[in-house]
Amino acid sequence: MKHYIKMALLYAVLAMAGGVFYREFTKFNDFTAQTTLRAVHPHYFLLGMVFFLLLLLLEKNFAFTGVKTRRVLIAYHMGLNLTSIMLVVRGISQVLGLTISSGMDAAISGMAGIGHMVLGVSLVLLLVQIRHGVLAANA
Repeated sequence: MKHYIKMALLYAVLAMAGGVFYREFTKFNDFTAQTTLRAVHPHYFLLGMVFFLLLLLLEKNFAFTGVKTRRVLIAYHMGLNLTSIMLVVRGISQVLGLTISSGMDAAISGMAGIGHMVLGVSLVLLLVQIRHGVLAANA
């Protein structure tokens, strides 16, 4: 359970850093249009901090964490962070008005898509682990 609260705290700090970076970077560059940088803050708060706080509560009640759960959580961290990094990369290029090649544009989109897929699959696998824990607790 200590791991879940540590991760919640880490993602809260990353969310705040992402929000401050978005605000200050766009202000410094006099950028007023929409950018993907604005999505980093809620991604880290909801899919990071809130998610791990919920896992903490579920673990306390159902003790579902095992070896498989740890592996799934590693994939979850990788998916969330890959997605967020690609949001930052895309956002910085938008704010700076960089002209990127179609290949680079596709690579950024592809990496963000892979991050989302890993995040989604690991979320489903984690829900299966939680279901097993709930069923075992109610048996």
